[in-house]
Amino acid sequence: MAEILVIGGGAAGMMAAVFAARAGAEVTLLEKNEKLGKKVYITGKGRCNLTNDCDLDEFLAQVPRNPRFLYSALSFFSSRDMMALMEENGCPVTVQRGRRVFPSSEKASDVTKALTGLLRKWNVRIRLNCDVRCLKTENGLITGAELTDGTFLSADAVILACGGLSYPSTGSTGDGFRFAEALGHTVTPPSPVLVGLETEETWPRSLQGLSLRNVTLSLVSGKKTLYSELGEMLFTHFGISGPLVLEASCHLPQPAKGGRLFIDLKPGLTREQLDARLRRDFTEAGKKQLKSVLPGLLPASFASIFSGLCGISPDLPCNQITAAQREQLLAALKALPLTIKAPRPIDEAVVTRGGVSVKEIEPGTMRSKLIPNLYFAGEMIDVDAHTGGYNLQISWSTGALAGQSASACDHTL
Repeated sequence: MAEILVIGGGAAGMMAAVFAARAGAEVTLLEKNEKLGKKVYITGKGRCNLTNDCDLDEFLAQVPRNPRFLYSALSFFSSRDMMALMEENGCPVTVQRGRRVFPSSEKASDVTKALTGLLRKWNVRIRLNCDVRCLKTENGLITGAELTDGTFLSADAVILACGGLSYPSTGSTGDGFRFAEALGHTVTPPSPVLVGLETEETWPRSLQGLSLRNVTLSLVSGKKTLYSELGEMLFTHFGISGPLVLEASCHLPQPAKGGRLFIDLKPGLTREQLDARLRRDFTEAGKKQLKSVLPGLLPASFASIFSGLCGISPDLPCNQITAAQREQLLAALKALPLTIKAPRPIDEAVVTRGGVSVKEIEPGTMRSKLIPNLYFAGEMIDVDAHTGGYNLQISWSTGALAGQSASACDHTL
């Protein structure tokens, strides 16, 4: 019977341990925190958006980075498999807007409770407050893990599921990257995704707290549009955030500094339709000042600064607005520019971009191509996805496949 060590008790690690034990292995799950699934508890603002009820092709379309690598893992354990697993183990689920799946109780703790129950059912040994110092190798194989207290735990195979660098308070402090590099693996430098963006322009700060709905945000690099979607965004003390911005951050060029964003504030109107409306509004307003008309187009706080962003006095009478000035207003309403200064720090990111190169992992097993008894799962692999339950499902799927594969393989050279 294979002895398997799973390092990391988050989403990927718990699932890897369940599948390895269910397949007949003796499994020990090592977690350096005082409890399992610490990051799971905070996902979906504590409600745990545990997956997305979509088919495989739709899922892969939400993965900007290395999507095809995930084909086998998602085929092996799909989002609907995850939903069924939760239902069968005392955690009913509900599909909500955007096909996001939550526990019906809307309590993340119910997800970890179901998984903990499965770990116990399959006799997984759980060791909490257990910090790994390094992995030991001999003749090209891992022999086990040395803990920070000097204890050595032997193993026939090791599954690394240590997470990335986002939310370090949950234990994601880059340990897995360090272990992987020490074993010869290439680690793409980690960077933040699903994160707010700081802007060179300071005016967004004056609108802190204002949310814009039904706008289109586009990310442009050179002449290429990297991202463009309709949705909601938020102005903050550092720049911009909200659903559209978090998603756009998944497509940032490298380096991100200097990247350009454009906000279409009236995506429901063509340029011609909006121009016709401006002409009509200005004609009807007559001698009234521009600042009295703009609140009909924009939220009041935004309207109060908008003409200034266009270089036009808010006190200008509408019947004195020139064709060139109307064009300036029209251009800003349809493509208000922002310049990216930097993404927010990685410890504010929802997930980590970068990690162990997928070129060095077998996609059909999650096994290292360099070390036959080493497997990877979850956020420490160089894949990431949009919001909506996709990143957690990547952890469930890669964890399940790694666990099943590790228990079944002959790890001798």
